[in-house]
Amino acid sequence: MLRPVVAGLDGSRESLAAAHWAAREALRRGLPLRLVHAWEGLPDDDIAVPLPEMRVPQYHARRVLRGAVDQLNERYPQLYVAAEQVREQPGPALLHEAAGAELLVIGSQGLGAVGGLMAGSVALATVAHVERPVILVRAGDTAEGEHLPDEAHMLSLRTPFREVAVAVDADDGPCEDVLEFAFRAAELRRAPLRAVHAWRVSLRRGVPGAEERARIRGETERALAALLEPWRQKYPTVVVREQLPEGRPAHVLVGAAGGAGLLVVGRRRRCAVIGSHTGPVAHALIHHVSCPVALVPHD
Repeated sequence: MLRPVVAGLDGSRESLAAAHWAAREALRRGLPLRLVHAWEGLPDDDIAVPLPEMRVPQYHARRVLRGAVDQLNERYPQLYVAAEQVREQPGPALLHEAAGAELLVIGSQGLGAVGGLMAGSVALATVAHVERPVILVRAGDTAEGEHLPDEAHMLSLRTPFREVAVAVDADDGPCEDVLEFAFRAAELRRAPLRAVHAWRVSLRRGVPGAEERARIRGETERALAALLEPWRQKYPTVVVREQLPEGRPAHVLVGAAGGAGLLVVGRRRRCAVIGSHTGPVAHALIHHVSCPVALVPHD
């Protein structure tokens, strides 16, 4: 049975952009799309309510779903789209939906503003417990924006896709799920892949000289190349470029992601009961990178 791409809707511009991104990704992967609007305050359809205004949330939810479905059916007629209202809190609803999904797509407004799918801390905690890849999309994201500008510096669907960037920690193990997602995303788009690894020199023993810095960088380059080699062989059509900026990962990766059409970041699975626990690097990228961000859980 095919796992669908699931998009969470709340009526915001971010969630609508997420639904369109999810539709394009579902087409690329040959999967169905499932749209979900979750709110525990929705009244049951078969229960009579004494006042018409008590039906307003239900009418709003239907309008949100119907409007999104109509847009997607018109824009992507070859895509199978299903939509459902869920009478549940958004957090638990998304966790449940993500369990049966290929990936979950939500608007990034929920990660920093009240009025979106979820307020910040709740959204981060939800994302941190989802066992499938989660893609966060900002308002204004478009199909044309996934492509490089044309010769006149205008957005176009006829130009190649922007590169996929993946944040790699060569010291954190193979991170196979993260690299599999990144290489597959690049292959689907016929786009190059930029593997970014931030490194820095420890100052515990004083300021290192030029030779020491060159040695450390050389070791880092070799470790990254060795980590990527099996994936280059598995995905021979993907052109890979390695980038090794020096500095704190949360700092340099934000700049290194500039110009990418998609940024893939690993999120280590944790057993914590409370808190968001997305990690400082992922947290910084979520809030400061303008392109869609894919958070991929790994051991």
